[in-house]
Amino acid sequence: MITELSAGFLPLTDSAILIAAKERGFAEAEGIALNLVRETSWANVRDKLAVGQFEISHALAPMPIAANLGLTPFDTRLIAPMALGLGGNAITVSTALLAKMQDESGFLGLDAEAAGRALADVVAAGRSGGDKLLQFGVVHPFSGHNFELRYWLSASGITPDSDIEIVILPPSLMADALASGQIDGYCVGEPWNSVGVARGAGHIITTKSSIWASSPEKVLAVREDWAGENAETLHALLRALYRSAEWCGQPENHSELAALLGSPAYLGQPAEFILPALDGSILGASPPGGGRDFFQPHARAATFPWQSHALWFYSQMVRSGYVGHSAAHAEIARQSYRPDIYRAVMTGIGVPVPSANSKVEGALKEMVAVGASSQFLYLGPDGFFDGAVFDPDRLDAYIASQTA
Repeated sequence: MITELSAGFLPLTDSAILIAAKERGFAEAEGIALNLVRETSWANVRDKLAVGQFEISHALAPMPIAANLGLTPFDTRLIAPMALGLGGNAITVSTALLAKMQDESGFLGLDAEAAGRALADVVAAGRSGGDKLLQFGVVHPFSGHNFELRYWLSASGITPDSDIEIVILPPSLMADALASGQIDGYCVGEPWNSVGVARGAGHIITTKSSIWASSPEKVLAVREDWAGENAETLHALLRALYRSAEWCGQPENHSELAALLGSPAYLGQPAEFILPALDGSILGASPPGGGRDFFQPHARAATFPWQSHALWFYSQMVRSGYVGHSAAHAEIARQSYRPDIYRAVMTGIGVPVPSANSKVEGALKEMVAVGASSQFLYLGPDGFFDGAVFDPDRLDAYIASQTA
């Protein structure tokens, strides 16, 4: 018996696990026919999940939290029983802005601290000269892009909304907006940074992996009521997606995956724009397979839905003024991610799973072995560029320190 599932996705490299699950037969092997529907904006994905046109979706990691906190238009509870990888974003600026950064600070490279310092110098010079505020694009208010950009700016001495204006644009319009001079920079997932570079519109100045190593980006979003009524189907889907993530993470499959993602039905971009994010060569000097991750779909528990990730996004929602902090709100955010479902499914097929639901973010400076349900499991590094640490057991103090 085959169960049909409709799933929304945006044309991004981090939709790879869903697309490979369909195209490489992992979903079919679990009795699932995936109907993948490409959308232009995250608002469309959110609304179609809410009204029942999609049972599941490729989704921004903060989106289920925002929905459950009542910050979105529809009263629909969402859960994230699986993450869809780590990393995958970058920050790109116009050629004109890069020239100013280099003039002010001699900036070169992708290091988040150096890029932030160079941008802060440009912002300070512009403030003194009465210049128009720089505009940066992000894909949705409740996105990792928005929160990591704001975190990076703040830690670099730049006040979001006062020193830099942040606007919302769909991912696929970012490069055009930069090329036409409508914005000065953007934070987006691949391949849209590489597209901007290829068109001569801009340059990548830093990456999500430099701002916060091994950080969460997309999740599988599922309506909570559908998950409760279709537990066997959900479990089959998670098994299929895990097998797909394994396949996507193998270096020998990256060229085939880039070609698959590049087809007109999915990302609609040349494979040479997609491959650098998969093999890590987008980071520059490190050769393909050289050990540095830009996007990680499988290794280091990349698909485990850490509740510490959910709580960090919640802390940034509070910091940005989207919601007030309370113990009840924090619990809603924590319960939006469901490691219990993931653990129940993966232990059934012998996959090593973290023993804990949360971890201290930023504590691991290098890869380490940790306790797992079976075999060995390696995590990290997971450091923030400014050396900060997020301990989910000290959430109140962390929020107080950021909103003081």
